Amino acid sequence: MKKFFTTLILLVFVFALAACSGKETGGKGDAGFVGISMPTKSSERWINDGENMVKEFEKLGYKTDLQYAEDVVENQVSQIENMITKGVNVLVIAPIDGEALTDVLEKAHKQGIKVISYDRLIKNSKYVDYYATFDNFKVGVLQGSYIEQKLGLKDGKGPFNIELFAGSPDDNNAYFFFDGAMSVLKPYIDSGKLVVRSGQTEFDQVATLRWDGATAQARMDNLLSAHYTNAKVDAVLSPYDGISIGIISSLKGVGYGSGKPMPVITGQDAELASVKSIIAGEQTQTVFKDTRELAKKAVEMADAVLKGEKPKVNDTKTYNNGVKVVPSYLLEPVSVDISNYEKVLVDSGYYTKDQLTK
Repeated sequence: MKKFFTTLILLVFVFALAACSGKETGGKGDAGFVGISMPTKSSERWINDGENMVKEFEKLGYKTDLQYAEDVVENQVSQIENMITKGVNVLVIAPIDGEALTDVLEKAHKQGIKVISYDRLIKNSKYVDYYATFDNFKVGVLQGSYIEQKLGLKDGKGPFNIELFAGSPDDNNAYFFFDGAMSVLKPYIDSGKLVVRSGQTEFDQVATLRWDGATAQARMDNLLSAHYTNAKVDAVLSPYDGISIGIISSLKGVGYGSGKPMPVITGQDAELASVKSIIAGEQTQTVFKDTRELAKKAVEMADAVLKGEKPKVNDTKTYNNGVKVVPSYLLEPVSVDISNYEKVLVDSGYYTKDQLTK
């Protein structure tokens, strides 16, 4: 009996691990075998990315192995190693830490496996063949320009109080988002039309490790108690919806949204919770990146590579990963707020009206 229960516990443990790690999908796999490594399920956009790619690869006859590493770098390395062992022909990878995959990609290269970097650039490896992403600098420009427009800065209005947030320092995109936004906002900060009462204006001061909303909320709590007991926040530059939701929670805790108006708050990814927040008058803006199109582009690239063809790219200068300039395809992001969310998100079929009103 003891042996039976020991065996049963081991089986449960094995099945639990299998359920957490990901899944092999697809049909016969006549066209080939694709490993898809996504960073986490904690953000709905990565779930959508993974599922969209699986769907597109299946249409072309590929078998897929989709894995989520839950923001643990060691998990991602282990999962990619496992994909290599299983014999995938190509890897599509959205890295957790852009600088942590050098050794495992060398293993992939020795097995003749091609690598597509997905949305986040893989750094310090010459074995990254192509990169599919959005125009990340433009994402930041859209966020900065939205703040500029809503506060009337071009018309000379001000001064206004603003606080700045950036993404994770181990994600190359975070620097592009921040630099794009600051290309618009910095002149107003320098002229005094925008005032950062905390004095925190450098990327390293405002970065948010792993894009974590709770980390952003804690930082906003500190900023409010230290610098805004007798002043109001007029705008917050947030690079991502999950961070925006954390910031909003902090602001609501001290009366914003009830006794005093919410500041202008930007975001990115058009996550469902944030679109609902925009409709409710809390978050102000998000940047929509249609992950359905990005998934299609990554699949096109992988398919071309496996057929011995050159994928279509539209940027061969911007994305230097420290070892090489990675040929890239950049898709266009779109600014979304209360005025156009139905046209951009509902009419395109990205969300239904029911999803946004429940």
